[in-house]
Amino acid sequence: MEEFVVHVLQEYGFLLYPLITAWTFVEGETVVIVTGILASEGRYNINVELLALAALTGSFFGDQLYYYIGRRHGAPLLKRWPRLTGKIDWAFDAVNRSPILFILSFRWIYGVRNAAPFIVGIAGVPRVKYAVFNFIAAAIWAHSFAWGGYFMGRKLEEWLGDAKWYVLGGFIVLMICIGVFSAMSGRRKPPATAAEVTPPEVTPSE
Repeated sequence: MEEFVVHVLQEYGFLLYPLITAWTFVEGETVVIVTGILASEGRYNINVELLALAALTGSFFGDQLYYYIGRRHGAPLLKRWPRLTGKIDWAFDAVNRSPILFILSFRWIYGVRNAAPFIVGIAGVPRVKYAVFNFIAAAIWAHSFAWGGYFMGRKLEEWLGDAKWYVLGGFIVLMICIGVFSAMSGRRKPPATAAEVTPPEVTPSE
């Protein structure tokens, strides 16, 4: 990841922020953290606030898209693939209990964040309500990882020097292993039958 971002900076520096926007549209925080750490080194012309803005934009619009897919097509998809339902029942419960808290927090819940906007859409959370709190959540998330990566890089440079990238790489590998283990554990659970799949009741939109 570090090599890729450095290559973009060296060869196509003007594309850095559009790349961050596109990346966070479909993925998570890894590229934001890495770019924040690179910004802390001072070797590259990286504006941390623009980095956060790019990440906010990609994350917000990506999750808006997944929300609308869930709202329009979610219930039929759950009936077609009932295996998905057993993995996200608790998320439906969380949305029903406190939709605002779930919207503000799902980006921090590993293993559910990609499916969460889809779930919120199926649950029928009103469009305006979701857009407002999704924007707030995306802003907090983007600034946390952009500036978090920056300050992490400053501290790791003080403690480890160039070895900091090995520590970061080990952390990323660990998170991937946790995600793979969680996915494999989920596959071992027996899928729900089609008769057992009952999509949540959709409330009227605002």
